[in-house]
Amino acid sequence: MDTRFARPAPLPEEDLFVSLQHAADKLLQGVELLLKSHGLSPAQYNVLRILRGAGPAGLSCRDVGLRMVTRDPDMTRLLDRLDKLGFISRERAKNDRRVVTTRITPRGLDLLKRLDPPVRELHRRQLRHLPAPRLKILGQLLEEILAPAAMREKVSKAGK
Repeated sequence: MDTRFARPAPLPEEDLFVSLQHAADKLLQGVELLLKSHGLSPAQYNVLRILRGAGPAGLSCRDVGLRMVTRDPDMTRLLDRLDKLGFISRERAKNDRRVVTTRITPRGLDLLKRLDPPVRELHRRQLRHLPAPRLKILGQLLEEILAPAAMREKVSKAGK
């Protein structure tokens, strides 16, 4: 055997990382298919959900970006597309013209209201083979995995 191509035995963390990526990709495929039938990408759907959660006050482009599940390097373009579709509105602050507040429109809220049931059903179908106690444990483990990154983000934000 040519030892140049040999790799060390994988660490459990490496195997877990690959498994997490594989699971996330498989789950996202179903979401992508569902959203595509409504003319949305997962990133656009995420923005709409974030803005719905923000309520009437809305959020700045930067704050939307910070809340995204997956980072989008061109948030402005993403918001432009949603604005053109009539799902969001943007308004420049009168006291600071650099700040643009983004809000979900009634049309965007209606779309999410129509999407809520099929998205929930999709998630039920995707994970129904796991009993509720196992889902709870999995959620807790994922929170533990994400906790150090969340702490770094808090410290980083506090320093700004």
